[in-house]
Amino acid sequence: MGSHAMAEIDRNQAPELAPASILAVIPTLNEERHIETCIRSLMAGDARLREVPLVVADGGSSDRTVEIVERLKSEFPNLQVIHNPKRLQAAAMNLAVADVSAPGTRYIVRCDAHSIYPAGFILSVARTLEATAAASVVIPMDAVGDTCFERANAWIVDTPLGSGGSVHRGGKVSGYVDHGHHAGFDIGMYRQVGGYDETFSHNEDAEYDERVAQAGGKIYLDADIRIRYIPRGSVSRLSKQYFNYGKGRARNVRKHGQRLKIRQALPILALLASAAGLIASPIFPPALVLPLGYAGVLTAASVAVAAWKQSPCGLLAGLISGTMHMSWAVGFLKEALSETAP
Repeated sequence: MGSHAMAEIDRNQAPELAPASILAVIPTLNEERHIETCIRSLMAGDARLREVPLVVADGGSSDRTVEIVERLKSEFPNLQVIHNPKRLQAAAMNLAVADVSAPGTRYIVRCDAHSIYPAGFILSVARTLEATAAASVVIPMDAVGDTCFERANAWIVDTPLGSGGSVHRGGKVSGYVDHGHHAGFDIGMYRQVGGYDETFSHNEDAEYDERVAQAGGKIYLDADIRIRYIPRGSVSRLSKQYFNYGKGRARNVRKHGQRLKIRQALPILALLASAAGLIASPIFPPALVLPLGYAGVLTAASVAVAAWKQSPCGLLAGLISGTMHMSWAVGFLKEALSETAP
């Protein structure tokens, strides 16, 4: 992800916004473990937050997510639940904008049920949108975890071996960027470009950013608004997540004629090189240097993270990195090749 000339803003100089001019949305699907913590963090820090419409767009949770939200309504009267029959996050956001936004709504704030938000988050995002006149505001994500696997995931995902150096992963400098973790939107631009593409189950954020750029909109990374994010807690859930990320990126490349950045191409090269080395090794044993070299990098990462954090949980870092890389690459190639197959 590239960045343009850095531009610091003072969101406190923006005119005070009416809470009713903001719509906050949390897409959910089976988030009973996280949803109450998320909502309470969003409602902390300013009494006016209880005047901001907060919509939970639920995709048919089979756990206690909706029950928990319904219980919290007595404490937070601005809270409401809508049913998202299409289940996807992109559809949840579009549905909330279409069905819940009021004539005076100017800004949309997108919230993630897996995240823990700083006090006053919703108002801060809206103020940054107001101060910058940006089409979108994106923010850095600081991963945290409770279990050993989640902690190792959090430690490695914000490094170049994990996220590949994405600016919104632990970014420290504010400024205009090409893409980032979505936090807020100008509702006028959102409607102008047609909202999220609901055919994208993943990577809908990058696809949206591409259309915003084509429409002349700017995307601002506010490094002062940071969220804590709880990453996936098992190999199976992580592999599914990154497989879908890879598929989404392939669809984005195809739809907009984009080229992969070097950091995005590296997992594909690692997969192809490792596979080629294994296939060729029976007739050319030195080819094993390719998969063994990659495994060596992951092993070194495990040792380095364990030493850095002084925790044996860090030894899972290599497994987690490899799962991210290989799952992303397989998802990308599967989607790319499925389109070219006769």
